[in-house]
Amino acid sequence: MRHLPICTPRRRVLAAVAAALVWAGGAAPAGFAAAAAPATAPSARPATSVPTTSAAASPVDDGLALTPPMGFNNWNSTHCRAEFNEAMVKGVADIFVEKGLKDAGYQYVNLDDCWALPERDADGKLVPDPVRFPNGIKAVADYVHSKGLKFGIYTSAGTKTCNPAGFPGGLGHEYSDAQQFADWGVDYLKYDNCNNQGVDAKLRYNTMRDALKATGRPIVYSLCEWGENKPWEWAADTGHLWRTTGDISDSWGSMLSIMKQNLPLAPYAGPGNWNDPDMLEVGNGGMTDTEYRTHFSMWSVMAAPLLIGSDLRTATPETFEILGNREVIAVDQDPLGKQGAVVSSQDGRWVVAKEMADGSRAVALFNESARPQRIATTAREAGLPDAAGYRVRDLWQHTDRNTAGVIAATVPAHGTVLVRVSAGPGWAQLPPAVELAAGEGLMTEAGEPAELTTAVTDLGRTPARDVSVSLTGPGGWRIEATSRTSTPLLRTGGKLTTGWRVTAPADAADGSYGLTLTATYRAPDGKRITETVPAAAQVVTAPPAGISYLSDLGPLSATNGWGPVEKDHSNGESGAGDGGPITIGGQVFAKGLGVHAGSTVEYYTGGRCTSVTAQVGLDDESGTRGTVAFEIWADGTKAAATDVLTNESAAQPLSADVTGAEVVRLVVTDGGDGIDYDHADWAEPKLTC
Repeated sequence: MRHLPICTPRRRVLAAVAAALVWAGGAAPAGFAAAAAPATAPSARPATSVPTTSAAASPVDDGLALTPPMGFNNWNSTHCRAEFNEAMVKGVADIFVEKGLKDAGYQYVNLDDCWALPERDADGKLVPDPVRFPNGIKAVADYVHSKGLKFGIYTSAGTKTCNPAGFPGGLGHEYSDAQQFADWGVDYLKYDNCNNQGVDAKLRYNTMRDALKATGRPIVYSLCEWGENKPWEWAADTGHLWRTTGDISDSWGSMLSIMKQNLPLAPYAGPGNWNDPDMLEVGNGGMTDTEYRTHFSMWSVMAAPLLIGSDLRTATPETFEILGNREVIAVDQDPLGKQGAVVSSQDGRWVVAKEMADGSRAVALFNESARPQRIATTAREAGLPDAAGYRVRDLWQHTDRNTAGVIAATVPAHGTVLVRVSAGPGWAQLPPAVELAAGEGLMTEAGEPAELTTAVTDLGRTPARDVSVSLTGPGGWRIEATSRTSTPLLRTGGKLTTGWRVTAPADAADGSYGLTLTATYRAPDGKRITETVPAAAQVVTAPPAGISYLSDLGPLSATNGWGPVEKDHSNGESGAGDGGPITIGGQVFAKGLGVHAGSTVEYYTGGRCTSVTAQVGLDDESGTRGTVAFEIWADGTKAAATDVLTNESAAQPLSADVTGAEVVRLVVTDGGDGIDYDHADWAEPKLTC
């Protein structure tokens, strides 16, 4: 099962449970410090002297983290591998300066687990690994500081850190460790939650808070408590940021699940106190650049800490372009400190709006689904006052337009359009916003003509003149307009609708192909404007007649909460093919799909099929944890569903009438309690056509 990562959320593994150690009263029991260090080597400041209450000021009062911290942490890209060392850390600091990331606002260069030796020294002090850090931690911190940057470090609020190798944790050594960090020049502490011996979370985290305060050094304090005890409800007087979820992984499903858990917590965020949905995965390779732009956009709208988790030494230009987008960073770093709030969410169409210090609103139009979708809101719904017109700034395209009030776009699958909208003067001098729409994309069988309708709509207060539209595709594709492609004038709300006949080559292989919809128009000042949007095209093959196992058919799309969707295996680890036999309640199934909530797998059925049947349930590898629910969708209609299932449930039969559906979707949700342990199986899933 999954390795134990730093800040392990117990998402999918059954971690060994340490014997509970309950502190009776406030002080640690006699001999407790000896559990964290040899009895002959007591901590320089023993745990028994640690106060249990403190009059320490709230961290929000200390002037730190008034905007969400920005920087780097090595864990997502290196874990404990050998490349995590002094040279890497110094190299990242150099890149911050050379690539303009420092100027864009990134400050902290942070170490994660595995920087220390497994044992403390004879004085109870932490010892840096001499192979990884031959010159010690202070020398690395000094180098980072010499670049005008800040330095961070990691430990755990338990007897050991999260790595199975068992590096020393801070429980019982808080004051000694805090002073050691201060002496090294640490500016940021990430304090994890592993091996916590059952000690109350507030007590553990408040003790380290007081220890950090006692050093006199300003240190940003990050509580990596995984959201287990709802730190957003109590940690404002403890730390500057608190993890709200389990660990992120470099997958769409993981990022999406974490985003959904963090979004409702907007009321708890503000200057000096931030909800932390974990580090960035941008550039690590498990998602597309479209998905990484969504990741970066949504973290910024949520006023989340922006800690780069990719190895910048090998990062692509696209990764630097995403991480370095200063207009998006400005949304995250806005001094008002508001976390964006959900305006609407329906059928995978999300609108999230964030109030900005200058009175504008950052608005994210986020498409959760695997198909392009039109997502729309209004300036008023986003929180702006009524006005004759509004300025709309696209923060990825870096363009300015005016709108009469509608904010809309056809957003690609898993994509996000991020705009900044403001009322006030100046909008009339801008070109009108023109929305290009190509429906939810095109599905076509090779060699067979398919129909597609596009629309160009003037959303602006000013007219668009001499409007024309074109649709282009890959070489060999035949695309013919079946209705008009131009109009002399579009006023506010006016629309140019065009029909197209699209034919893929007869030898086109199944898969996704890119079409491009282009509109040109003249703004009131005479300037010619060109707008383009991608239009998805999918070449598909109809399923065979008779009964087929879905695991033998190629899906249209698949998203998963952890790792890939597995064929004829359980979900397993993060790689393809690493699951075990599909097993529900002790019954083993040879055929099926192993998934992890939240999961969606789509199949093209082309109106030729009548039913889907399966045996469903939690895989036995989930142990005694996990809750999931299964759904079968026929196009946009939920055709069948289970109640919430637990590990106590045997395999449940599930069947649905999908007669006439073009697309069938198999969906697994998390049962309403997060995705920990949610390994789910579609056993013997059969499609009848």
